[in-house]
Amino acid sequence: MLNPRLERRILPLQNKLLNPVVAWLIARGLEPPTYAVLETMGRRTGRPRRVPVANGLDGDTFWLIAALGERAAFVRNLRADPRVRIKARPPRMRDGLRSRWRTGTAHPLPDDDADARHRALGRGRPGYRLDGVLLRALSDGDMLTVRIDLDPEG
Repeated sequence: MLNPRLERRILPLQNKLLNPVVAWLIARGLEPPTYAVLETMGRRTGRPRRVPVANGLDGDTFWLIAALGERAAFVRNLRADPRVRIKARPPRMRDGLRSRWRTGTAHPLPDDDADARHRALGRGRPGYRLDGVLLRALSDGDMLTVRIDLDPEG
């Protein structure tokens, strides 16, 4: 379990400062290629919930690592309704700069090695590795890998 004192300091910083700034940038098309937006449906309200996440786009699959594991709000939401939307641009600038929304189905993978998955996703993506600093600071060792199978484009 994450040290409660550390969690009380880091989570408000992430939720009240970092996430809103990144969401503002993304809404204006200014997001760095290392970020994406995950949209889930609120499990109680039924309203769309958006959260900035690390860009784990890999072809028609989107990989996501939840630092808080099953405790993450977006994980609880996608467990209730696995249909999600992702707004992401290709993670490498050479593959394009435009982000777009794609729908898909989320599959939590509790048996996957989330740390190894994060390292593999970071190859060739220097900014993605920086996200790992916050990811590991928030993690209590119960990180969870989520695979999102994106619907075919067209």
